[in-house]
Amino acid sequence: MSSAAIAPRLYVDSADLDRVSRLLRAGVVHGVTTNPTILERGGRTAAEIPDLYARWEGEGAREIFFQTWGASRSDLLRNADTIRALGERVAVKVPATAEGFAAASALVADGASVLVTAVYSAGQALAAASIGARYIAPYLGRLRDAGVDGDALIARMQEVCAGSETNVLAASLRSADDIVSLRLAGVPYFTAAPDVLDELLFHEVSDSSAAEFEAAMGRIGA
Repeated sequence: MSSAAIAPRLYVDSADLDRVSRLLRAGVVHGVTTNPTILERGGRTAAEIPDLYARWEGEGAREIFFQTWGASRSDLLRNADTIRALGERVAVKVPATAEGFAAASALVADGASVLVTAVYSAGQALAAASIGARYIAPYLGRLRDAGVDGDALIARMQEVCAGSETNVLAASLRSADDIVSLRLAGVPYFTAAPDVLDELLFHEVSDSSAAEFEAAMGRIGA
């Protein structure tokens, strides 16, 4: 199946409980992505990860991503086991390092849902596809900050993954236009902060039109 034939999917990239809950309960996101930086920014600790998983599962998340940690393959795998034990909807994020690829390969072989994160080259995308990772996460905003044409590179990553079970889950998206542009380039999955998702959902003319509809219903006796 080509990436263009895959239905687009949105995730919220945050540990802000109120805003994540609102998006999950509205049914507009498929799940939640986190990493250690996002957890720290949201004022969360590692000890809270099981409670976060339980909360988001209860609010309707169909996939919940937590990132394993450690300097070695064995450390990454040991901490990934803790994440996997959370439940069936969990996916393990593994950094795209030499040790990370070794750990990701072992996790895939053991049946885990794996996302290789912080992917910055088409070669890394190819390596992730070769081991059967379910997702890769390139960071569009950070690529642009480094002076790279991130849109073109991420589209190339999706092409490199063609014919495999691996798809791009684009991250570091700073506007609704970023999501639309990457979708037009064939990327199927996107994770973004609540502000960016709100921008994607909102248009002032839609809101004014809705207000007009409500007023008309009032005038006709609803």
